[in-house]
Amino acid sequence: MIRTYLFFAVLILIACKQPDLYQGEEYVINNVSVISMNDDGNLEDQTVVVRGDSIFHIGEYKAGPNATIIDGSGKYLMPGLTEMHAHIPVAEEGNDTLVKETLFLYLSQGVTTIRGMLGNPYHLTLKEMIAEDKILSPRVYTSSPSLNGGTVETPEEAVEKVSQYKKEGYDFLKIHPGIELEVWDALEKTAKKVGIPYAGHVPVEVGINRALDAGYQTVDHLDGYIDGLIPEDQEFDKDGGGFFGYGFTDLVDQDMISDLVAKTKAKNVAVVPTQTLYTRWFSPIDPAKMLQEPEMKYMPSKTRFSWRQNKERMINDEAYNEEKWGEYIKIRKALLKEMDDQEVNILLGSDAPQVMNVPGFSIHHEMMAMSDSGISAENILRSGTVSPAKFFDSEGEYGQILEGASADLVLLDANPIDNISNASKISGVMVRGQWLSKSAIDERLVSIAKRNQ
Repeated sequence: MIRTYLFFAVLILIACKQPDLYQGEEYVINNVSVISMNDDGNLEDQTVVVRGDSIFHIGEYKAGPNATIIDGSGKYLMPGLTEMHAHIPVAEEGNDTLVKETLFLYLSQGVTTIRGMLGNPYHLTLKEMIAEDKILSPRVYTSSPSLNGGTVETPEEAVEKVSQYKKEGYDFLKIHPGIELEVWDALEKTAKKVGIPYAGHVPVEVGINRALDAGYQTVDHLDGYIDGLIPEDQEFDKDGGGFFGYGFTDLVDQDMISDLVAKTKAKNVAVVPTQTLYTRWFSPIDPAKMLQEPEMKYMPSKTRFSWRQNKERMINDEAYNEEKWGEYIKIRKALLKEMDDQEVNILLGSDAPQVMNVPGFSIHHEMMAMSDSGISAENILRSGTVSPAKFFDSEGEYGQILEGASADLVLLDANPIDNISNASKISGVMVRGQWLSKSAIDERLVSIAKRNQ
């Protein structure tokens, strides 16, 4: 009798997976290699079924009458990427065209979740619209407006604004330079009291060691790390670091890297390197040449002009030279490699749109920069998929390909584990169950380029 019950129970489970019992719309991706980013590893010749906004089934399957079939033969399916240092425009006088275009640029390159790093009240409304599927967009987490030396000049202001931003519903506080130490003390204390994390830059007065002790949620740009590699007995002007510590390049003791990284790990502070900021914006490459890159046509002409001016001023400054830049980059690479070796929580982020960083496209530059630092393709993918999901306490909800997870998927023409550059060979993107074919993506990109001529 028990065997009979078990037999029928198995039949019921199988039937529940069959499409003739389901009349709704579904997507079926056939014959695809799955890069799951979970314990299942990489699976060949799979069928992935999407119903609504989530993954319904992985494995053998007979498509239902309303299924849209996507041929995955010779292709690879990975979870959508997370851009952990993104910027979102604000609608001007009710015109949200630039906002929608920017969000689509992220999607077009496989970015299905973004962490906005310069918040505005508009972003809280936008976040609600996205959650209600009223606008096509990656999932959004948003920072508060900037907390810096100009916006919080007294401890009282710090208490007031931290409490206000928590009440208004921002996900975390954005820290910028210039905050004095007594103001920081009030900010840190209040943030911990009301329960809102903080992330971003490290003010000079705070310094990287104090920032790690304070429990930053993330330190972005490796800000403060170059300063933190200067021996204590070395005299220097702490305000002379220039662009993220470039001015301190000659003072760095690289033997200190291991201990500083170990402290980062011990304090459970995540790092968003935005390495491409330094290999592109801060590089000696001619800005006129960079502006000829195909992706640049998706940015407004006034933005491209501003980027060129900004980069020209930077690399023509008398304090800048290519040899010193090369040494600076070597130090950053050494920091990143040591962080990877010590299993610091590195999270993928490129800071876009920033100078020469086009939204979406820049995430692929960032992955290449991480690879150049000696980080494996698998760890790079992890930094942009399951690791951000864990960071946001959302493991199993997205960032992995498993049944019940959000259908945030990227279909690729080649295996990114073999070469991380293959992550840019996109055949289609799915965001919360909405399929964007390559032809649909290309068509929208053409229209964006045309508007920005």
